[in-house]
Amino acid sequence: METKNTEDQFAEFEKYEALSDQDIFTKIWTEPRRIFRFINDTRYDKYLYLLMFLAGVASAFQRSSSKNMGDHSSLFLIVFGCVILGGALGWISYYIYAALLSWSGKWLNGVGDTSSIFRMMAYAVIPSILGLFFLFLQIAVYGVDYFTDFAGYLEKSVLINVIFWISFVIENLLSLATLVFMVIGLSEVQKISIGKAIINLLLPIAIIVVPILIIVLIAFLVKV
Repeated sequence: METKNTEDQFAEFEKYEALSDQDIFTKIWTEPRRIFRFINDTRYDKYLYLLMFLAGVASAFQRSSSKNMGDHSSLFLIVFGCVILGGALGWISYYIYAALLSWSGKWLNGVGDTSSIFRMMAYAVIPSILGLFFLFLQIAVYGVDYFTDFAGYLEKSVLINVIFWISFVIENLLSLATLVFMVIGLSEVQKISIGKAIINLLLPIAIIVVPILIIVLIAFLVKV
């Protein structure tokens, strides 16, 4: 019996050793569940802080673009703020979201603490981090106009617009891949089905948004 247990432990060790650092970043595209299981079971956190820094940068650039920050800020200030502040503080929002997912996941009979979910998220956002390359390509083409009204892009040449739309599509496909990885990773970490993982990703948003909407509605009715 002892020999059997030793063999099982050795087999488990071999399974984990078979995944190198390179495997984490390459096989996650074709075997995401296996990779997230390895990350969760071995508490693999190499490059975690670097990945979260870059994820914060990516989120900051997306927010700056959606809010048309270029209308009242220079390109230098936008890039500086996104890289420095976004990278330094962006991980905080991910950690809060991980804590909410851990909390709401218990309603769905899920397991996994905040740290394990946060660790998973660091690798789930790899596609969005790669999207930074295409985002920088768009900034290189449009400059500060990238952060202004979208209609301004139509004044550029056909070639420039083609470059923009190709990079835009790829960037959004990578964002979709991040969402897929988040679902699979959360399912693996919390030991729940894909359907429950999707629901759990939405629950924290509902917990925050619904009370705000209720407060706004009450304030509106009071004024009326």
